[in-house]
Order: sequence, then structure tokens, then C-alpha cells
Amino acid sequence: MRKIFGRLWSIVWKVTLSFFLLSVISVVVYRWVRVPITPLMMIRNIEHFGNGKGWEMKHDWVELEDISPKLQLAVVCSEDQNYLKHFGVDWGAIQKAMKENEKGKRVRGGSTITQQTAKNVFLWQGRSYLRKGLELWFTLLIEVVWSKERIMEVYLNSIEMGDGVYGAEAASQYWFHKSAKQLNKDEASAIAAILPNPIRYKANPASQYVSGRKIWIKQQMNFWGNTLDYDKYKDDDEPVKNKK
Repeated sequence: MRKIFGRLWSIVWKVTLSFFLLSVISVVVYRWVRVPITPLMMIRNIEHFGNGKGWEMKHDWVELEDISPKLQLAVVCSEDQNYLKHFGVDWGAIQKAMKENEKGKRVRGGSTITQQTAKNVFLWQGRSYLRKGLELWFTLLIEVVWSKERIMEVYLNSIEMGDGVYGAEAASQYWFHKSAKQLNKDEASAIAAILPNPIRYKANPASQYVSGRKIWIKQQMNFWGNTLDYDKYKDDDEPVKNKK
């Protein structure tokens, strides 16, 4: 019996150590390397094949400087207004979401942009405790290894922005027939407005619901002064010119 438990413990220890090393290495690599494909992209394409649609994936990686600052601000205002302040997890937003859920109100979760990036790039979709635990681990790793600019760059190049549409450049071309760098405030807010359900909602033409969210997002952008200052909350010893 002791030998059996000893072998099981050895297997668990080796698997845990391997996962730890692989997760750290992958996060370090993606600090500089483009993310070619995500688990969600593969899952969606399996679903498309199952529905007889074939391969459907529009995804063109671009650097952060080639993504309109208006879109960067729009997703912060829409998804995570404490993005520049928190260290991956916005505990205040989570507590607020839990209280609203207890009241029976229909609200979104408290996931930050960093958490969404961790989930999209490294994990699968789901609500299990295991996945949430792994999401927290990758979230903290990302915040330690990547800059806020790099997190935003990976986020805006990886998230789903339409049926088979991933990333800011593909979404800009798909919805507005222009590059991500050329998006104006109205177009940026339209793309940000559909993120809660990019398969169901359309950025153009916008439904009544999306139009309402666009108005709210643009109001929030005005409150921010229409500028996202990545250097505002950096530590004194952190180099402000380190964009990646």
C-alpha cells in the first residue's frame, strides 16, 4: 500500500512540477512572441466543423501602436475600469458582482482584462473551480512578467470580436472595413459594446442594446479625458518606456 501511495505521490509531484515549469515558460515566451492561436479559437472551429461550416477564423496580429488608442480606452471603460490600478484581480468588482447576483440582478462577472487574457490564451471556457484556480495562477504570472501594455496588446489580438473573428485588426476589417489603427471613437465603442457576447451582438449595424452600450462607453471615455495613460500608475522604479 505504501508503494502505491508513494508512486501516486511521485506522479502527482512530477505533474505539478511540470505544469509549474511549463506555465512559467509559456508566459515568459509570450512576453515577446505573438500568440498564434488560442484554445477558444480551436474550440470554435471544432464547433463550426460540427455545424458544417468548415474553418472560419479571421485573425491578424498587429502591434499595440497599430491599434487605435480609442479602442484601448473603450475596452477599459467597458470591461475593466481599474485596469491600470489592480494587480490582475479587481476584488472590489468581484464583491459588487456577488452582491448584485444575490439580489437576482443580471450582471456580468468581475473578471478583469488580465483574467480574460489568461483564460483566452492559456485555458478553456468554463466555470469549474479548477479552471478558476488556474485562471488566477496565470493572471498573477502575467501581471508579474508582462507590462500593462503587453497585456493589452495580447488581449486585443486574441479575444473574440465576432463569429470567427478574433482580435482588433480582424474585427475592424470585418465590421468597418478599415484597419484597427483608423478606428474612431464611435467605432471603437461599438466593438467594445459587443464583447459580452460577440457571437450574438453585431457592432455594425448596431442593435438598440449595442447602441445603448455605445452611448454609455463613450460617456465613460469622456470622463477619462479620452486618453489611456499607461504610465500613470507605474511604480517609480519601473521604466516607463518599456512597452513590452
